Amino acid sequence: MPPPTIVKLHITFGLVSVPVDVHPATARHSVPLHLVHTRCGSRVRLHRFCEAEGIEIPREEIARGYEADGRTVILTDADLADLPLPSMKNIEVLAFVPADRIDPLLLDRAYYLSVDGPVAARPYVLLRDAMRETGQVAIARAVIRTRENLAVLRPRGEIIAMQTMLWPDELRPADGLEPPAHEPRPQELEMADLLMEQLTRGFHLEQQEDAYQRALERVVEAKLTGAEPPHAPEAPTAPIGAVDLMAELERSVAAAKARETSPAEPPLKEARAKKSPPSAP
Repeated sequence: MPPPTIVKLHITFGLVSVPVDVHPATARHSVPLHLVHTRCGSRVRLHRFCEAEGIEIPREEIARGYEADGRTVILTDADLADLPLPSMKNIEVLAFVPADRIDPLLLDRAYYLSVDGPVAARPYVLLRDAMRETGQVAIARAVIRTRENLAVLRPRGEIIAMQTMLWPDELRPADGLEPPAHEPRPQELEMADLLMEQLTRGFHLEQQEDAYQRALERVVEAKLTGAEPPHAPEAPTAPIGAVDLMAELERSVAAAKARETSPAEPPLKEARAKKSPPSAP
């Protein structure tokens, strides 16, 4: 089943307009934690109160407000959906740039764009294939969920994917965070290259899984049985200057080679399946 449509927009580049449906491309892992009272373990609920009247407000009586000239202007959902902004209904392409021009730190949420009707297929495919053949991506403006964003459009397989971006001035400068000047020795660089190569062997990004849930389940199980819960491994405490960097690199390469020849741990899903008791008939 394809992901749900969250909004219908038009990709506009020049005078070409492509009606598309926007679908969320990702689904974050949810952790089943909730707020409780530490004394009794009861659920804690958050309530919305009016500061002036001191009463709880139902959701249908809540709107957004904007402070202007000492007064509060109440904005309805209809007001926010009809702002006089070109990008309210359109994914407005501003320019095409090489893909490597995009700073990964600016990238935010990801979406899939699908054609909205058969007539849109021809210009959609044209845009997709033009970006693929030139190696360029489209920089656009788009409003998603009451916020205007910069966005980058790129081909992904047979579809066009869109990823919203932070505005350039939202990226904090890294001034003052640079390490002290240091020139690595040639043999250290060579050993670091060897370590990088060794760690990369047999690595498949698509096989990586979130182990947080399994670790949380281990702690919960220990607390239910009154046992001491497992703890996070200790972080190394020795400062870099106190060790022989070359020796550490050599030991790291040896450890990576040893892991490569040792039996692999079962995948996370398989481990969960083995742990779960069989369901009753």
